[in-house]
Amino acid sequence: MALSALTGSRLRERRQALGLRQADLAAEVGISASYLNLIEHNRRRIADDLLTRLAAALDVSLDSLQESHAEGRLDALRAAAAAVPGAGAEVDRLDELVGRFPGWAATLGELHDRSHALGRVVEVLSDRMAHDPHLSASLHEVLSAVSSVRTTAAILADTDDIDPAWRQRFHQNLHADSERLALGAEALVAYLDAAGPGQEHSIASPQEEVEAWAEACDWQLDMGQDLAQSTHLASGAGRSLALALQTQLAADLAAMPDPAFAEALARLGPDPLALAGAFGVPVLAAFRRIALRPGSGLGLLLCDGSGTLTLRKTAAGFSSPRFGAACPLWPLFTALTRPETPVEAVIALPGPQGARFRARAFCQTRFPGGFRGPELREAAMLLQPEPAGAEAALEVGSTCRICPRADCPARREPSILRG
Repeated sequence: MALSALTGSRLRERRQALGLRQADLAAEVGISASYLNLIEHNRRRIADDLLTRLAAALDVSLDSLQESHAEGRLDALRAAAAAVPGAGAEVDRLDELVGRFPGWAATLGELHDRSHALGRVVEVLSDRMAHDPHLSASLHEVLSAVSSVRTTAAILADTDDIDPAWRQRFHQNLHADSERLALGAEALVAYLDAAGPGQEHSIASPQEEVEAWAEACDWQLDMGQDLAQSTHLASGAGRSLALALQTQLAADLAAMPDPAFAEALARLGPDPLALAGAFGVPVLAAFRRIALRPGSGLGLLLCDGSGTLTLRKTAAGFSSPRFGAACPLWPLFTALTRPETPVEAVIALPGPQGARFRARAFCQTRFPGGFRGPELREAAMLLQPEPAGAEAALEVGSTCRICPRADCPARREPSILRG
C-alpha cells in the first residue's frame, strides 16, 4: 500500500476527534503507546497489517490513507488555488490541510470541480446564443409567433364592433399562432437541453467529436484504437479527422520517444523552440508533443491561416469559443502575422478569478505546391498556468460577445454580459 507522508497525522486527528487516548488505542491494536506516538508524528512507517488494525479501530477508510487518494485531493486543491490567484492560498501547506482536515479538503475540491463544470455550461450556452444559426432561427420563430399573438390580441381587446365573421377569423389566427408559439418554445427548450448540466460538451461538428474523443482517451491516441467503436466519433468526417490526428501524434512520438523526450523536457522545460532544436523536428511538432500528453496540464490551440481554431486542448480556467471568432489579442494570432517568429506573453482572463497563463506561440509556413503554389500557415499557442507575479499581463478574453472588458481596444461588438 502506498502511504502518504501524513498518514500518521491523519491517524492522530481521527483519534483525537474520537476522544481516544494514545494508550487506549495502542493497547487495542497491540502496540506500545510510544510506538504509536512515533507513527502519529510520521517518524515510523506502518506495516499493512498494523495500518488495517488502526483503520478498523478508528473507523476510517484505508483508501483515505493511500498516497493516490491524497494526491488526488492535493491536485484538486492546487487547481482551486490556481483558479483564484489573488486569494493568496497557502499552496505550500496543502499537505497539512489534507492531513488534518481531509473532509474539508474533499469538500473544497468538489466545490471547485462543480464551479468549473457550471462555468463550462454557461460558456457553452452563451456561445451558442451568440453564434449558433439553428438557435438563431428557433428564436426568430418564437419571436415571430409572439408578435402575431400580441397583434391579434390587441385588435380583439381594443375593437368593440368587430364583425362576427372577422372575430371568428381572428380567434382562429390566435389559436394557430399560439400553437406555433408552443411548438417553437418546446423545440427551443429541447435544443438547449442538449447542452445542459452533464452534457456541456454537446457535439456540433466533426472537430468537436475529435476533441471529445481525445479528451476521453486522455490524449493517449494509440494507432491500435478502433475508431469505429468510439461513441464520440459519430460521423465519417470525425473518424477521418481522428485518424489524421492519430497518425500525426504517432509520427511525433516516433521522432521524440518518451524516455528521451522526458529527459529533454526536464532539462529544457516546456520550450518548443529548444525541444524542436534538440530533436531536429518542426517547431509545431514540439508544441504538440509538449501539450498532447496524458496528464500534461498544459493547453494547446492550433489555427490555420484564416484564424480558425483547428484543435483545442484548453487548460483549466481558459475557454475558447465553439462558434465564431476568438479574441484577436491572443498571442496565437500575433504569431500568425509573424511567421517563424516566436511570441511569448503572460495573459490574464477577465472575471473575479482572473486566471493567468504564460502563452508561447509560433507560426509555421509550408508550400505544398512549390514556388507556384499557395503559402499555407499554421500557428500554435501553448498555455501554461502562471501564478500571480510582478510581470504585467496582457488582458484577453474568449470572444467579444461574452467578454466583459468594456474598454478593450480590440472589441468588435458589444458584449451581451453588459447592459
